[in-house]
Amino acid sequence: MREFKTTSLADQVFEKLENDIIQGIYPKGEILTELKLVDRMGVSRTPIREALRRLEQERLIADTGKGSVVLGITEEDLLDIMNIRQRIEGLAAYYATVNITDEGRKELAHIVDLQDFYFSKHDAENLRKVDDQFHDAICYLGKRTVITDTLVPLHRKTRRYRKLSLEDRGRTSLTMKEHRAIYEAIVSGNAELAMDLTTQHIANAKEHMIERLKNNG
Repeated sequence: MREFKTTSLADQVFEKLENDIIQGIYPKGEILTELKLVDRMGVSRTPIREALRRLEQERLIADTGKGSVVLGITEEDLLDIMNIRQRIEGLAAYYATVNITDEGRKELAHIVDLQDFYFSKHDAENLRKVDDQFHDAICYLGKRTVITDTLVPLHRKTRRYRKLSLEDRGRTSLTMKEHRAIYEAIVSGNAELAMDLTTQHIANAKEHMIERLKNNG
């Protein structure tokens, strides 16, 4: 499996706050202040300040002068994110097929086997993590930096709604079949099929996630 570099404290704080905002732990409209976050997270103000700056750049918060208001992910945001993914994620699968190595084939095989395991355990949280791994792995295996840098942050921003979607056993079963079909197309070297299957998979996911957003807020 892929090895990731150790992140700095500022990166860890950013990733924690980003995830908490996306997951709704900090709801839309909540005011975040440096002092509140220092107390809650047990770190100094410097990494908090850096994390808040990055979150503002990501449009997840906005400065009010008295703290930062949580904006979160709106229905419009989610629709834009999924439309972008629908248009370029197939390209990532195309390049993954063209550039995949034996190690990459083993990595994808391990991921699709893991999704079967967690599905049998009714484990929505780990299914969401494996879903992350599947789509991120395809990006990295494609070896196209611009595509990876575009898609991986968008994968993070849809975590909450992908988890909600994966709590639906019917949709999850279809997701797993779609993932396995994409995997088989990639490892068999059929780049055009991998691209088409991935594009359709994202279109299906978009429809279901928008429905979940409307029902759950």
